[in-house]
Amino acid sequence: MKQLFILTGCAFLFACATGNEEGNLHAGHKIESLGAESYIDSLEKGLITKDTLKGSPLRVTMVNLEQQHIHLAYSSPGVKNRVVWGGLVPYQQVWVTGAHKATTISFTSPVVIQGKQIPEGMYALFTIPDSSSWTVILNKRYDQHLADEYQESEDVWRGQVTPVQLEKPVERLRYKLTKKDKQTAVLTFEWERKQVQLEIANETKP
Repeated sequence: MKQLFILTGCAFLFACATGNEEGNLHAGHKIESLGAESYIDSLEKGLITKDTLKGSPLRVTMVNLEQQHIHLAYSSPGVKNRVVWGGLVPYQQVWVTGAHKATTISFTSPVVIQGKQIPEGMYALFTIPDSSSWTVILNKRYDQHLADEYQESEDVWRGQVTPVQLEKPVERLRYKLTKKDKQTAVLTFEWERKQVQLEIANETKP
């Protein structure tokens, strides 16, 4: 029993000694044990230096504005040494702005985007990227694969946003919903070296 205890203790010390300070997740540790969210968080913090996760995991972001709840769900593909803009994502074509099923955004009460009133409900969020300007689209058919069933006649809103070039690349596509003030949220999209932002405000009643 004493010998077993000594051997176990030595094995524990050896395991601790062979690890590094950052907990290098791609050296002897299985990515599957982390879960996609923790994996991507570690990737964004630089704790993982090479993205080896397969597929485009589902992610969510949300924010509350008083009685309003905004919820966005999307699939997050990686760059993985590919040409994204004008390559993987063609310019001047309707894009799911994610992967797999359409990116969805829902509002529990009416909102205003660029002066347009949008009823409460769930919508598909599409974009039409271009080198100097993006078209952002909210479409009534939220349950669809990519943009396979997209019809412009089902759009509830279209608006223009200007992309910003990021200094630091973003490996995994991400959205963020943040509160600007009590009545306004900012939706931020980032991938590779592109960022676009859109303000979403509660509909104010007279």
